[in-house]
Amino acid sequence: MSKEKLGARVKRFRETNEMTREQLAQRTGLGLDFITSLEEDSIYPSLGPLLKVARGLGVRMGTFLDDELGQDPLVVRKADRAEGLSMLRGKDCPVDMKFYSLGQGKTDRSMEPFFIDMMPTSCGDHKLSSHEGEEFIVVQEGAVEVIYGGETIILHKGDSIYLNSIVPHHVGASGNAPASIYAVLYFPE
Repeated sequence: MSKEKLGARVKRFRETNEMTREQLAQRTGLGLDFITSLEEDSIYPSLGPLLKVARGLGVRMGTFLDDELGQDPLVVRKADRAEGLSMLRGKDCPVDMKFYSLGQGKTDRSMEPFFIDMMPTSCGDHKLSSHEGEEFIVVQEGAVEVIYGGETIILHKGDSIYLNSIVPHHVGASGNAPASIYAVLYFPE
């Protein structure tokens, strides 16, 4: 069975809740055009809107990644890592980030651990994201630019940052080279 795309998954949860796209847009504070694009194109600009959609549907954000029943302890071998989400800047922009869930399969988790490959941004501005919770990031390879509030911080291999996600922020590859990070996100229930 092929893995269900994010948009199809959101639509399935919305329809299970007998909710229209308009109702989901109102409940999340996101535009109807955004909800439509999310469901039809499986794209979104950051984790903040995805978290709002998950809350609007009454599910954990990780629900969009889970395909199986929970495991404890959960071991994810590097060779078995499956790409879960691709963050796009829009329909016409290339993939900025590829997320590999390291918690997929542990349905009772409180954190969202990821390995993330980041490509240099070619579509202009860095949109800042804001959502409840915290993030812990460790740079695995390359250089990473973190815009946090009004401050820009460059991190290199082995550097880490722990930040409050409610402060508007952006995380991306710095310069013209790809980068990779390990990130653990916590979203309070």
